[in-house]
Amino acid sequence: MLRATLKSLLARKLRLILSALAVVLSVMFIASSLVLTDTLGRTFDNIFADIYTNTDVQVTTKADVEAQGGGPAQSLKPLTASDVDKVAKVDGVKSAKGQVFLTGARAVGKNGKIVASGSGQFGGNWGGEDELTKLIAGKGPSADDEVVINNGLALTGKFAVGDPIDVITRTQPRKTFKISGIMQYSGGRDSMAGETAVLFTESTAQELMLGEKGAFNLIDVKSDSGVSDAKVRDNVKAALGDGFVVQTGEDLSEESSKALRGLLDYVNYFLLGFGTIALLVGIFLILNTFSIIVSQRTQELALLRAMGAGRGQVIQSVLIEALIIGVAGSLLGFLVGLGLGSAGAAFFASAADMDSAGVGFPLTAIIVSFTVGILVTMISAVVPAIKAARVAPIAAMRDAAATDRPLTGITIVGGIVTALGGGSLAWGLAGAGDATLLLVFGGVLLIIIGVTLLAPLLSKPLVGALGSIFSWTIPGKLGKRNSSRNPRRTAITAGAVMIGIAIITMISTVLTSLSTALGETVEKDLQADLVVMGQQTSDVPPTIQLDELRAIRGLPQTQTVAALTYDGVEWNGKQEFVAAFDDMAAATTVLKLKAAQGRVDRLGSGEFITDEKTAKDRKWKLGDSFQVAFSKGGSKTLTLVGITQTNAATSGITISNTDAQAGFAFPQPIQAFIEVKSGVNVNDAKAAVDGVIKNNPEVDVLTKKEYAGNSQQVFDAILIIVQILLTAALAISVLGVINTLLLSVIERTRELGMLRAIGLRRGQTWLMVTIESVVITVFGTVLGLAVGAGLGSAIVTALKRVVGFGAVTMPWGTMVFYVIGAVIIGVVAGIIPAVRAARLNVLNAIAYE
Repeated sequence: MLRATLKSLLARKLRLILSALAVVLSVMFIASSLVLTDTLGRTFDNIFADIYTNTDVQVTTKADVEAQGGGPAQSLKPLTASDVDKVAKVDGVKSAKGQVFLTGARAVGKNGKIVASGSGQFGGNWGGEDELTKLIAGKGPSADDEVVINNGLALTGKFAVGDPIDVITRTQPRKTFKISGIMQYSGGRDSMAGETAVLFTESTAQELMLGEKGAFNLIDVKSDSGVSDAKVRDNVKAALGDGFVVQTGEDLSEESSKALRGLLDYVNYFLLGFGTIALLVGIFLILNTFSIIVSQRTQELALLRAMGAGRGQVIQSVLIEALIIGVAGSLLGFLVGLGLGSAGAAFFASAADMDSAGVGFPLTAIIVSFTVGILVTMISAVVPAIKAARVAPIAAMRDAAATDRPLTGITIVGGIVTALGGGSLAWGLAGAGDATLLLVFGGVLLIIIGVTLLAPLLSKPLVGALGSIFSWTIPGKLGKRNSSRNPRRTAITAGAVMIGIAIITMISTVLTSLSTALGETVEKDLQADLVVMGQQTSDVPPTIQLDELRAIRGLPQTQTVAALTYDGVEWNGKQEFVAAFDDMAAATTVLKLKAAQGRVDRLGSGEFITDEKTAKDRKWKLGDSFQVAFSKGGSKTLTLVGITQTNAATSGITISNTDAQAGFAFPQPIQAFIEVKSGVNVNDAKAAVDGVIKNNPEVDVLTKKEYAGNSQQVFDAILIIVQILLTAALAISVLGVINTLLLSVIERTRELGMLRAIGLRRGQTWLMVTIESVVITVFGTVLGLAVGAGLGSAIVTALKRVVGFGAVTMPWGTMVFYVIGAVIIGVVAGIIPAVRAARLNVLNAIAYE
């Protein structure tokens, strides 16, 4: 049996290739995701190991607020010269040097815009050349108006020694400096990880980055020879006591790398989610492939039965074939995924000016790839194998294949699964605490699987209706009948198309609805005519300078101006984002804030307000007090003094400007909402405001409509990313149509020969197969659109209850585009099978066994 199976497999090379291709495509996406994150993880490990190679021990103050996102917190509480002296006297310390180096120095390019940075915009003091930094041009800064920049910034901004450079820092607006030198890092690197660095004299760095002279944000400690860094760390920690963080270079490297690996884990989960979708589509492709293969081998398998092979041996034969295909497909899929993942990591590293860690063979990717590929293939082959074993030897030898069983059982199962999915989705959207996401995603998955199981029942009427469009010709009638003659096969092939289309349509419906709701909300709940803001592309927010804000308030065209800033705090031990307005009375006007309880038009130190929904969800009431820790250090008790009516334009927690100025990392205004005076043209007012901020490269002035559109771009960007990632699943489904039709053409070789013999021309044969492809693809697309639109509408309806705004808005343009695309894809997918069918030799086809 083994020899017979191997000979059968090798005798039909096209069938072998098509079968293995289904596995390759299913494994490829998952393997590439795991390889990508592994390579990037090793890249970051290498980078941080290099950054801290020359660091023995480093001392910083303990941050009162953890970093948002789980990374290492950057404390803003300063270290003093006395702290440096104290560290220098600790046993085992060779030297201790205070330094300034932290994010917040934004260089302005020659085009008037902030120079983009891949991983931070750092500012600090120039401490001279050492093992890590070397000047490649010029000299260190000797005057307060001189700076050294890293070569990455010099190349990006096209700066040279002697050029002026404008820099915006944490405490000062745009200021011009002269570039006295350009430096590189050890190994000839222009940057460590794509960052920009501007290095001032020590006193200037202290003033611009920390806001006070004689302050540092870290102490670089060198260990005495013969004393381990760990020992020095422990000695320094004991000498300083609480309130300080003392780490070795190895500690810092591990912590920084761990934080980024945590972020990479989320990226990996995101990519694996789409990989799972591609795998689900691949399952349908593999299942259909083996169903057709078994159907084609019915006579061959029956002959083996007649020669004495038992049912178990027939099943074993099919499963051995599946195992071989699974192993070969998994290997090739892993190798392709390895190449794609490594290429993606190399591209990312190159874009961020980093040295990629190179190709690796992560054990997880290898295990998952082969487990998934082989397991999915074997499971997909079980049902066709059992079906093959049921064929009676004599009946099969008379060329009577096994008949399809009734659709009753699969329809009942499909109905039950769909109902369970609907219940899970409804439960999750109604609110189920920590299990909400699991219930929602599980419900969506169950509904998609349930509808797929119901697809054979739906295929006959829908395929018939779609095929009627082409029934005005003989090839059209034949194509229609061919596409509906095997409901199971048609449903499985179309199911692969349906999954990708359903998920894209669902996400498109949700994002389109939220985007439309956002635009309506801005129009309804925002009184401001103009908004001054910038795009935050790093951990440093774009800021409006105080003198610019005063000038805007003094314009004859402006009526009311409210400036907003926000930051992360630790609220009763949990991370939270809070906002602050410089003028609460103005904010209530431009944001249409109305009090539901208490007062909301003014806030003093130690007071805060929130909205009705937040207060209800957290069970807060007027007079409740909470302990809050701020980025700059220190904590304060804040008391709830007002609750606003529901307003979708703003929500959450708002504290007083006094507390924000004292505790926020960036207390400067980040946005400004402007109400124009009655009778003044909004465009004229915009031009006047633009004239005030023309020298600020971080922010722009937007009309209310532009502000809404700017916010809606986020949804558009997410949708584009989703569509790109789901392209893999759609590509698999398209290849599934090609695969199914090719195998079907092989299966129907004698039938096609007979049609050609009685007068069907080559062109008509080509048209018949192409119409069959189009009908199947459009059927899957229409079914996917219906399922996706229904799921998307359900999610939007639930979100309306949760967030308080939003109505279902269908992405009609996108849906029409998918239908047109399905017709085009159907034509393209049918080309190869149609050409093969048209080229069949009539006499050979009639004699085909």
